[in-house]
Amino acid sequence: MSERFVQRSELPVSPEVAFEWHERPGAFERLTPPWEVVAVLHRSGGLRDGARVRLRTGRGWLAAHWDLEHRDYVAGRQFRDVLRAGPFARWEHTHRFTPTSGGRCLLEDEIVYTLPLGPLGRLAAGYVRRRLARLFRYRHDTVAADLALYAAGAHRPRLTVAVSGASGLIGRTLCGLLSTAGHRVVRLVRGQPRGPDEAAWDPARGLPDAAALAGVEAVIHLAGENIASGRWTAARLERIRRSRVDGTRNLLTALRGLPRPPHTILCASAVGFFAHRDDEELTERSPRGTGLLADICEAWESVAVASAPPEARLVLLRFGVVLSPAGGMLRSLLPVFRLGLGGRVGSGRQYLSWISIDDAAGAVVHALLDERVRGPVNIVAPTPVTNAELAETLGRVLGRPAVLPAPAAALRLAVGRMADELILASIRARPTVLLETGYHFRHARVEAALRHVLGRWPAATEAAR
Repeated sequence: MSERFVQRSELPVSPEVAFEWHERPGAFERLTPPWEVVAVLHRSGGLRDGARVRLRTGRGWLAAHWDLEHRDYVAGRQFRDVLRAGPFARWEHTHRFTPTSGGRCLLEDEIVYTLPLGPLGRLAAGYVRRRLARLFRYRHDTVAADLALYAAGAHRPRLTVAVSGASGLIGRTLCGLLSTAGHRVVRLVRGQPRGPDEAAWDPARGLPDAAALAGVEAVIHLAGENIASGRWTAARLERIRRSRVDGTRNLLTALRGLPRPPHTILCASAVGFFAHRDDEELTERSPRGTGLLADICEAWESVAVASAPPEARLVLLRFGVVLSPAGGMLRSLLPVFRLGLGGRVGSGRQYLSWISIDDAAGAVVHALLDERVRGPVNIVAPTPVTNAELAETLGRVLGRPAVLPAPAAALRLAVGRMADELILASIRARPTVLLETGYHFRHARVEAALRHVLGRWPAATEAAR
């Protein structure tokens, strides 16, 4: 017995623009929720008839392989994915783009599917429908927001952009956002380049072949060793510092030597520049704080200013805590909170300057395209929260209690000096530059951000039958 699931949304662009977005590299990655584990094993032929995609979803014994073929391609109007082999007895997914009034369109995803194992498989019918509702609400929200961002910058030229740290948490999302908007992305990789859209670089030596970046108009430098992946020994702190300071100097010095250096350079930094400041509101004009992270951030930014090509527009991206279950702080918190063992850390009064993963990437694209954005930019949401507020909100989103505090002394014993500078520090940063230059936040409130990245809305999107 076949089931039918349909999700419909109106999009702020024509069907041709929405269809073109789906055809570009990175579209599948943008449509994959951060809570899902999906690997693209092979793809060929785009979306046209006969094109193939092989995927692996899940991990370990729960992993499933999908072999899909595209059919019924009608440019600007529809395409269909048909399962040749995989976890369902039948799966046919039709994507439709229908014109509506005012140059807009209706996006419709229709899936006709049959569960495996006959009557036994039908026991999972409710679970599958809930998963589809959760997945497609995320996909439609993401497509609508991405296309709104695309429409806002449609009058600006498409760029060739080199990105270091492209495989990292922010880099993966950013590359997909850039590619689907029509920009060409050149990933800077530490190994052997695998094609024309990759170029080799080494943090210790810069660009072995700087000519590989000929024609690149902008560079977004995100690479650096993870500051929270291990205890802060003296050797580790030195690796963190060198990965940022030396890597930035070597990359930007190599860019200066190009016959035509990029006209725009964006370099990552962090709100750790401000260090612990209690409840003081911090803007891009606020002075630096004191401490190890503040020292590293100042050295990081200073070397970018000193090494960048003098004619380039330089932007220093001071990232706050990026919320995504795919990595970073949220990924570390989820196992504890899902067990109902979460709660505030220390006093809970310390402020957290956070931003959703989609806004982190969206703000970088805004800074890339808007010539008014220069110098330091706080990449944070406009509503910082206290640690206690974050714990309470995460517990509510997950439907779990969040009442078990983590004492500051225990944290200091567990992770050493990292506790005071990274976990217990209070940083209340404001995104003044982003707001003044008109960036529209997708998730201005932390609950909305958590519900989106975790797919935990108060009521699942209803699917038409």
